[in-house]
Amino acid sequence: MTHNTFMEPMRIAKLMAQRGMCSRREAETLIERGWVCANGEKILSCATRVAPDAVITLEEQGRRFLSNHVTILLHKPVGFVSGQPEKGYAPAVSLIVPENQWKPSNASLPKNLTAGLAPAGRLDIDSQGLLVLTQDGRVARRLIGGDTKVDKEYLVRVKGEINEQKLRLLNHGLSLDGRPLKPARVSSLHPNELQFILWEGRKRQIRRMCALVGLEVVRLKRVRIGRVTLGRLPYGKWRFLAEGELF
Repeated sequence: MTHNTFMEPMRIAKLMAQRGMCSRREAETLIERGWVCANGEKILSCATRVAPDAVITLEEQGRRFLSNHVTILLHKPVGFVSGQPEKGYAPAVSLIVPENQWKPSNASLPKNLTAGLAPAGRLDIDSQGLLVLTQDGRVARRLIGGDTKVDKEYLVRVKGEINEQKLRLLNHGLSLDGRPLKPARVSSLHPNELQFILWEGRKRQIRRMCALVGLEVVRLKRVRIGRVTLGRLPYGKWRFLAEGELF
């Protein structure tokens, strides 16, 4: 005996975001401008609900609107905050100026280069390394959505003795704020240097993990997010995510 499962209609903007087409806010903009069709019909209201298996397409203007959104990679220096400014500290986005661009091309920079540019994930004020800033909701969702599978790699210099028991706990067995951490991949590279590969990003997670096993972090550098590496990007410099470069 078979049962037909009824699929509850849902708001089209939410469905577009779930599919990774764009962020919900971007979907609402696309709908308001008349650039979205569902099952061949133009959608004229953000309140429209469609079946979860609806065929959603974008007009050419909508595709162009999304492709104009930039994603920037920054080698964030120590002393800059990732997101909201804090008293006495500048936000990382303040470094996205023409004179800090690494290997600039002859092409002129977009006038609205930093408009809507937001960090996709945090990197605390005392840490350096790869920080992604993006206008693209699809990139943000991939990197910081609740179901993200993108891993992040860090090189961490510590004070204190590294031993097998501490490494076992760092890999799996610690909790923060009363919640167990997901398994990590932590290995010793040198007597005072660890490599961390994480699949989550709790606040000051690595520093707090190390403190739980009696280690003090003296330098923390993020060197990779998914398939995108910091590479030779100089300290304090930024570049555009290259075409075809995927996380």
